[in-house]
Amino acid sequence: MEIRAATANSSAPRRLPRFWPWLVVLLLLVLVGFIRVRLLDVPLERDEGEYAYAGQLLLQGIPPYELAYNMKLPGTCFIYALGMALFGQNIAGIHLLLLLANSLTIIFVFLLGRQLFGVAAGLAAGACYGILSASAVVYGTAAHATHFVVLFAVPATLVLLNAAESKRLRTFFFSGLLYGLAFFMKQPGICFGLFGACFLFGRAARDRSIFTRAFAGSILVFGLALVLPLALFCLFAVEAGFFGRFWFWTFVYSGSYAREYSLVDGLRNLGLYLSDNSEAYLGFGALAGTGLMAALLRKKFSPGLIFAVAFLGFSFLGTMAGLIFRPHYFILMLPAFAIVAGLAVPLLASLFEQKAKMIPAIVFAGLFAWTVYLHREGFFQMTPFQFCQAAYPGNPFVESLPVARYVREHSPADARLAVFGSEPQIYFYSGRHSATGYIYTYPLMENQTHAAAMQHEMINEIEAVKPEFMVQVGYQYSWLIRASSDATILRWFDAYAGANYERVGVVGVRPTGENVEVWDAEAGNFHDPLDHSITIYRRRPGPPAPTAVP
Repeated sequence: MEIRAATANSSAPRRLPRFWPWLVVLLLLVLVGFIRVRLLDVPLERDEGEYAYAGQLLLQGIPPYELAYNMKLPGTCFIYALGMALFGQNIAGIHLLLLLANSLTIIFVFLLGRQLFGVAAGLAAGACYGILSASAVVYGTAAHATHFVVLFAVPATLVLLNAAESKRLRTFFFSGLLYGLAFFMKQPGICFGLFGACFLFGRAARDRSIFTRAFAGSILVFGLALVLPLALFCLFAVEAGFFGRFWFWTFVYSGSYAREYSLVDGLRNLGLYLSDNSEAYLGFGALAGTGLMAALLRKKFSPGLIFAVAFLGFSFLGTMAGLIFRPHYFILMLPAFAIVAGLAVPLLASLFEQKAKMIPAIVFAGLFAWTVYLHREGFFQMTPFQFCQAAYPGNPFVESLPVARYVREHSPADARLAVFGSEPQIYFYSGRHSATGYIYTYPLMENQTHAAAMQHEMINEIEAVKPEFMVQVGYQYSWLIRASSDATILRWFDAYAGANYERVGVVGVRPTGENVEVWDAEAGNFHDPLDHSITIYRRRPGPPAPTAVP
């Protein structure tokens, strides 16, 4: 049975040249590409810094989880390494990688929408996804792992549709493999693989083929391909001797992290996100809701419509990781949201007489233009530094650049560095290896059972390496200290740095908003009050002074 909605054929413009939809897609890619190229040099935020540093280490032959502990699966680190090998180990190179990934995803969303509901729906879906995925409502200019999850999940869904029709085992294999790569980018990607499996089971149940040999073979091939990327990496981790650390961070600790917020907390977080960003979603959301309501009233529950709504539901599950609902999590939902919004164009067109069938497309074009207008300052006016400061207030992403530059210019290439805070981009910019695997300090401040042991491990690692430089980050968002947080490591740092290091740099912001950079001897005598600051310490010559852990 064809999964495409019946409304698609009636609304598709058949008299125009066959290649016209690709001209529209090209124009969309040019617009989104212009926005992204203009903002190529936006300083990296901390998630990008994490992936960039891990990718940099991979290019040096250092495996994941050796010098950079983190709770995410390593697929995005490998993608970063590949991108930096192609485009360079710098900010622009990373954002060129994002531009390429985002452009491919826009094309895949168009193809999936076209496959389900026809050309008009596909074009609308691609346009909706393209503009929202570049917007600040999902931190779209940052190369988050979620961009790479959907890069694999959307074509996996396209191949899944073909597999369901062709019944070829190799097509089931490639669909499962792409879903497996989506999961390998970041754990919430598994929701797309679960969607694929549920679709296959549901289709087999409808066709009464669920107990047949053919279905057993197809679901087995799909499932094996789904776990293949992670299984191969686990074998590599065992062989290289870091499987225990990998498993602890990505499954044991990440499980504790995911349980930190209650359902009530999650609903509050979701409500805050939606209230803060409702204006950007409202137009497309209203269009999608109108289309679904029209289908409900006319009882047009086509297989394609059911497929799209289920795809949207499983995509939303991916945003629920930890019930935190951070903006970039919603990139996982954008392809399905865009397809449902795109569906409304041909579905509503079918309600109009021939002369008025363009009205839904005109409405969509107006919503698209309104969304561009809403984001005009970021898209077309702000400089990369202004955009970064506006998108991430209270975070030291711009300030990380001079800090890293000072360390790089005042130390040999093999010097070690310890960043006392959650700013891994400083390691990447400086090109210096971390003295500790704790490139994030959030876990040390959380109310979780491993926090105390993590603090002592970080202390021991730093004291064993004796890094030439230590960087203390005095920004709340770099620590998220709570009233119940264990302050042991904070007291240790004051004692250890005071006994063994001298202050050589201060970068921060005065209460008036003025930026401050003070270096070398002047930094040692600097005592002006600052709202936020990063302090750079250099090790004094001579043997280290003994420092007991408080």
